[in-house]
Amino acid sequence: QVQLVESGGALVQAGGSLRLSCAASGSIFQINAMGWYRQAPGKQRELVAAITSAGSTNYADSVKGRFTISRDNAKNTVYLQMNSLKPEETAVYYCNADVITTQTTGLVYRFWGQGTRVTVSS
Repeated sequence: QVQLVESGGALVQAGGSLRLSCAASGSIFQINAMGWYRQAPGKQRELVAAITSAGSTNYADSVKGRFTISRDNAKNTVYLQMNSLKPEETAVYYCNADVITTQTTGLVYRFWGQGTRVTVSS
């Protein structure tokens, strides 16, 4: 089994910054893409940013230029630097990882963390 543990969520004023972290542990042979999603109250979960094992990134249009996703492959950890935060970005932020648990099968499984809450006050 694989566990993802997020941290870094907090209450911040509009215009402020936060850095989220997500560490993966457990039965990991290889991690492919990792990503961050968020879910605001009453809304569907949406992609914020994703990053491949090679470092290619993808962002939601709404966060381009303000958020930066990065990863440390040696630590199986993905980060999300969030700048110029807006009140409408208040949400629970979830990380995920596409993991190959054993070399034998090579099957990829997606795992999710439990989420970390970000509250942006106006």
